[in-house]
Amino acid sequence: MAGTPQYIRNLNENLIMDALITQGTMSRAEISRQTGLSKPTVSLAVEHLIDRNLVREMGRADNAQGRKATLIRFNETAYYVCGIDIGATRIRIALSDLNGEIIAYRTYPMVVQEAYERAEATMLELLRSHMNELLDENHLNWDQIQCIGFGIPGVVLPESGRINRIVDPLAGLEEAFSLESLSGAFPCEVILENVVNLAALGEYRSGAAAGYPLFVFFSIGTGTGAGIMVNGQLLRGLGGLTGEIAEMLVDDGRRLEEVLSADGLMQLAKDYLDQHDELLLEAADSDSDVKVHVIADDLHRNLTPEKLFEAARSGEVKAVEILQQYSQRIASALRQISVVLAPDLIVLGGGVGGNGDVLLPLLRQIISEQFPVQPQLICSKLGEQAVVTGAVQVAIQQTMLNLQQEAMD
Repeated sequence: MAGTPQYIRNLNENLIMDALITQGTMSRAEISRQTGLSKPTVSLAVEHLIDRNLVREMGRADNAQGRKATLIRFNETAYYVCGIDIGATRIRIALSDLNGEIIAYRTYPMVVQEAYERAEATMLELLRSHMNELLDENHLNWDQIQCIGFGIPGVVLPESGRINRIVDPLAGLEEAFSLESLSGAFPCEVILENVVNLAALGEYRSGAAAGYPLFVFFSIGTGTGAGIMVNGQLLRGLGGLTGEIAEMLVDDGRRLEEVLSADGLMQLAKDYLDQHDELLLEAADSDSDVKVHVIADDLHRNLTPEKLFEAARSGEVKAVEILQQYSQRIASALRQISVVLAPDLIVLGGGVGGNGDVLLPLLRQIISEQFPVQPQLICSKLGEQAVVTGAVQVAIQQTMLNLQQEAMD
């Protein structure tokens, strides 16, 4: 095939596609100047790309003199992709065009039926149902979906696409969320990746870490993990285990995830409250702005990470003291990461880590006073959409590769 007229034509088409995606709307003459291809070659390739629905004519340019040129642009709605974040408590789905523009975003509760015999099949049916609903709402069909990027809160084995570990709330569903199972459930290509890796990619492409050569996305929520990117590439390591900081051990021998996860934070708060039997936690009523006092025993039953952070924001001293202790634990992990990798930037994210307005001032003080290596520390810009944004990006990358390969075949 190499060197044949068809092969060369396909190379030219891919070159033109790259130019349009990078530069935006262009005339045929501009494409010729940009790519170095002759005008007849550009015209022939553009006509074929129009036939494939990958580019489209957008009317005439506003020339000052002479014949107005017809403008050409990449057709970002030729196909669509999806990103799906399978979390411990939520399923998040984003529908995107080929430019990465998210045109629809939905959040659904995660429902795990542990005792149900068909739990795996039921979960796949649930995901397919959510996707069907989203497509119907946007007047699309499966023929228009090229690829779905899935994010899983577990270790994805690069060779097989199987899941080696998964967060406790989803334990037992490893097979349901394997690449093989997901590929069998959806009529398009499927990519499977760890959620923290995808969040790191999302922040690099369009979030807080854009342009940073070496950064770490540190996620703290139901689980704990890190995504590490060097020059725009994810580090994966042996068995895809790079960034599995949940397995680090703290001084008392516990896993880091036990200490830093949402459950770990709540255990820290409980231990603190047990030492202050008369503690009253002052929390603001969002409707009436009336201060209410809740007795410690009641706090043991009802305290959540969200309530704890809100209490700290309202100035409750005891809540601040709890989070100061918690920040010391986070800082211990950040220090180890910093001295090994010396990243330019660390981005905090996740359900707990995303509370940057409370955590960042505490952590930055510790970093400035105690760290031999002091990376910049900021909070996720994309928030809960970081994972689906990264999932959309990997789905687009795969789709574009497939379209280029399709032209070469």
